[in-house]
Amino acid sequence: MQYSAHGRYAIEQQNNILLVDAQGPFNDITAAQYHKDIEEITEQMTGEPWGSLITFRGNSVFTPDAEEQLKETTHYRIQKGMIAIAVVILNSAYADMQQMQLQRIYQDCNISFHVFSDVASAKQWLDGYIEQTVLEKSLKEKNRRKKFQ
Repeated sequence: MQYSAHGRYAIEQQNNILLVDAQGPFNDITAAQYHKDIEEITEQMTGEPWGSLITFRGNSVFTPDAEEQLKETTHYRIQKGMIAIAVVILNSAYADMQQMQLQRIYQDCNISFHVFSDVASAKQWLDGYIEQTVLEKSLKEKNRRKKFQ
């Protein structure tokens, strides 16, 4: 999926990771369309825990309205089973500002996240985080079953 009038992005699912590649400014129009597209694709991801790997290319600073919309979108993804977000910021003159905005969004949503400077490190962290969470969930379930036997 792609939207390009006010910045652009592409979304794709790879197993238990939702890949997002975003470029350009994120205003309320882009953020609203992004939310609709996220709703559509996350319907296929319910069940097992999953994560998002989001790559921002260039100066993807958010307007205040877009930031609020992205908070709503993050809450929605959490409700659909997302447990962590790995962010990669590439070629941005405003990387510090972007990181502050994302930190504000994700901390308000109480989701685990890390910011990286390359996709490989981000994917490695996200895969490990998801794997660890699934393992812990499985162990808790086994222990719970043992208590009732």
